[in-house]
Formats: sequence, structure tokens, C-alpha cells
Amino acid sequence: MDNLIPSTITKNKTSKTLLLSLVFAPDSVSTAILLTELSQQLKNIGNDFTVITTTPHYNHDPEISEKQPLTPLWGHFLFQSDCQGVPVYHVRVHAKGKRVLTRLYDYLFFHVISVFIGLRLKEKYDVILASSPPLTIGLCAILLAWLRRVPFVYNVQEIFPDILVRMGSLKNRFLIYILEKMEKFIYDRAKAITVISEKFRQRLLAKGVPPSKLHVIPNFVDIDFFQPGQRQNNFSQEHNLDDRFVVLYAGNIGLTQDFETIIAAAELVQDNPKICFLIIGDGARREWLQEQIREQGLQNVKYLPYQPHSVVPLLYASSDVCLVPLRRNTAFDTFPSKIYTIMAAGRPVIASADKNSELTWVVEQTKCGIAIPPSDATALATTVKEIFSAPERLSEMGKIGREYVVEHHAPEIVAQQYDELLKSIATVKQSE
Repeated sequence: MDNLIPSTITKNKTSKTLLLSLVFAPDSVSTAILLTELSQQLKNIGNDFTVITTTPHYNHDPEISEKQPLTPLWGHFLFQSDCQGVPVYHVRVHAKGKRVLTRLYDYLFFHVISVFIGLRLKEKYDVILASSPPLTIGLCAILLAWLRRVPFVYNVQEIFPDILVRMGSLKNRFLIYILEKMEKFIYDRAKAITVISEKFRQRLLAKGVPPSKLHVIPNFVDIDFFQPGQRQNNFSQEHNLDDRFVVLYAGNIGLTQDFETIIAAAELVQDNPKICFLIIGDGARREWLQEQIREQGLQNVKYLPYQPHSVVPLLYASSDVCLVPLRRNTAFDTFPSKIYTIMAAGRPVIASADKNSELTWVVEQTKCGIAIPPSDATALATTVKEIFSAPERLSEMGKIGREYVVEHHAPEIVAQQYDELLKSIATVKQSE
């Protein structure tokens, strides 16, 4: 069995990193795309990466899978693929569904097998990078870091369990207590913690995390792949969008997004037949959303299933304004990186988020769009009507957003920050 996992030694690298992530290519959910592009950027500037992840279970994209086929290593339990020179090990899990017990089993299975794989890899690593969620992946990183005698960096994309508590999804006080203790246990043992915004850093400081551990490194967007495109294109023509004013939401149809408000706002603007709310994606609430559209007979709401990644630039180009609709009290513990995609595509944004959140701050400071209160259908409907009548304002906000992400959120800029952090930790480790 020792020979089933080969050594992946590459010479003359600044650091050797083992990445633990629940999602990675060829899965095409947003976090998977982000981490895949980050690994590629870091590889290009001299970092040796190996990835332990799952089989695609969020968004299956046949185009990406064809370019990155999975080869069985251990029967139907473990697969290997090559992501443009980055070796990737995939623990088999079921496609994401509604069954909670199945998902819990998959998470547990992934955690156990990922630690086993991490111990079997023959490469010597300088640092382990673990991306959360889930929170529990930090426990795998701790165990592997201890057994392999290397430091680990914990990347916080969402703050758990806080976001579940604020949403009302987690109410059991004993379970909240256990998760908070687990969170502190992970933070205490991480060599460094990366957070995606200054607001996140402040939240973790309030939890007692030492300032020296915290590094604000934002997420990024591929500014070459996502660019301002022609409003009328093959996608808009195929879906009869050329003569509509398209208000787009594209992404996960999950629990943190406020689709109730979108539906209510669509009812309020039915008097304008030009306005069309276009919702594209998949997730836990997809069936509920489709049912609401049917039951209420909303002719101005159009739903489309998940689209291949290669088509995404066209669907953003087909929009006039894009939505980032967060539920009340959720914007403090999560930051939807889709806003960078919207900005890169040169489209203005309407962000429904809590007043003092990072999302509201970004929109208001950059002037790339309009921030409105969360869960306020009247405010959303009024805003849509106002910008419908001001096309020159839309163009200016889109231009500002594009300029901002090119300057602050290009892949090369963010990758350089990770490179410096990983290199500094690797240097300390090597000198010990």
C-alpha cells in the first residue's frame, strides 16, 4: 500500500505545501475554483503543492472533468488526478443532497481518509494549509501537523459556528458550546490564520486570537476570464434576454441567500414588463424556489439550472445589474466572493447586507453598486426601478467595479501575499 501514493518531489521550490480542502477541481463550486486558481498561481511563482480533497459533489462540470480525469487508486474510495501539474487526491463522497446523515457520514469518512492519505504521502512538506468550512477540517490539520511535525495555516472563509447561530440553524446550546471550544482549539494551534476581510480579523480578535496570528488576505477573481462583455450575446439570445432589463443572481441557492425578498420584490415590479429577475444555480433551496415561482405565477422571474463554468462570463454579460442577497445577520460571518466576479465582469451590484458588514463597506466605498438593508423587498424593488431609469449610472458603477478588482483582487496580487506568508513559515520551520 505504501507504493500506491507516489512521491511528488519538485526541486528548487520556495515552499512545499499540503492543502486540505473539502472542494477542489474538477468540482466547480466557487470555493473549489478559488482554491484551484490559488494553487496554480502559487505553483507558477515557485511553490510545490499537493492537494487532498473530495470527488466532485457540489457542481459537476463535464468540461472540467474531461480535462482533469480521476484515476482510481484504492478501488472506489480514493482517486488521483493532475490539475495542471498539481497532484490531487480525491476521497469519494456522495453528490450533495438533502440527507443530513449521508452528509455527516461523508464528512467523517473524508476526515479519516484524508489524515490517512496525508500520513502516507512520501513528500516532506514545509506547511499544511487547511481551508474552512467545514470547521472540523482544522482538526485534521492539527493531527497531520503534529504527526508530520510541520506547522499549519488555517484559512477562514466563513466564521463557524457563528453563521449557523445567526441564521437560526443551530440552537442547541450544548452543541454550540462544543463547536466554540473546537473553534478555539483550532485557532490556538494554528501557526497562522488567514481571513478574507478586515471585519473577519476584528471578529477573531474579539474571540481572543492574538493579532500576530491573523493575516488579512482577500479572495480574488480571474480578471482575464471575467471581463466586461457584450450585452447581447449567444446566451442572452438563447434565453430571450436581449429586450429585458436583467437583474441577475448566479450562484448557490442555499440558506444564507434571501430568495424570499427577491420573490417579493419581483411581485412589486410586475407593472414593468421589461424587468426580469434571472436566477441561475443549484443548491438546497432550488426546489423550493422553483415551487414559489410556479405557485405565484411570476412571469418576471426566470430560473435556469447550474451552467458550465465556461459559460459564466456570458451570463454575467447578459445582465444589467447583479444581486448579492444575504439574509439579515449573516453578512458578519461570511463574505460572498461573487461580488468580485460581478465587478470583474463590469456589472453593477445591488447588495442586501447588514449595515456594518464588510460587504456593505466594499459596495459603499468603491461605489460599484448600491447597498440596501437585508430582507427589505420594498427597498430592492425601489432600487431596481430607479436604476432601470438610469442606464448611464449603471455603466459608471460597472466601470468603477472593474477598475477596483484589477487593482486589488487580481490573482497575482493575492497569490503573492500567500507566497510571502507560506515562505516565512517554511523558513522558520526549516531553521528549527
